[in-house]
Amino acid sequence: MLQPKSNTPIADEAPWSESLTAYDKEHFTIYMQLLDASADDASEEEMAHLILGIDPAKEPERARKALRSHLDRVNWIVTTGYKELFGS
Repeated sequence: MLQPKSNTPIADEAPWSESLTAYDKEHFTIYMQLLDASADDASEEEMAHLILGIDPAKEPERARKALRSHLDRVNWIVTTGYKELFGS
């Protein structure tokens, strides 16, 4: 189920690194909300608006890019970056 957005500021693009960043740690809850919403087949518009706090009707390109970069980042975390969380 979608949750209201966090009060944590969202970057227009999630910073990229081959290791977990401070941004990743600060936005972990948002990443998990995106995974949950994606698994529930939420629309991109819903995720951008309710989780990232970007109105896709007013800023469609920004909403699309921000959502895509955050989804890419969380997918990297769950396939590769998680190893850092467990010290592996």
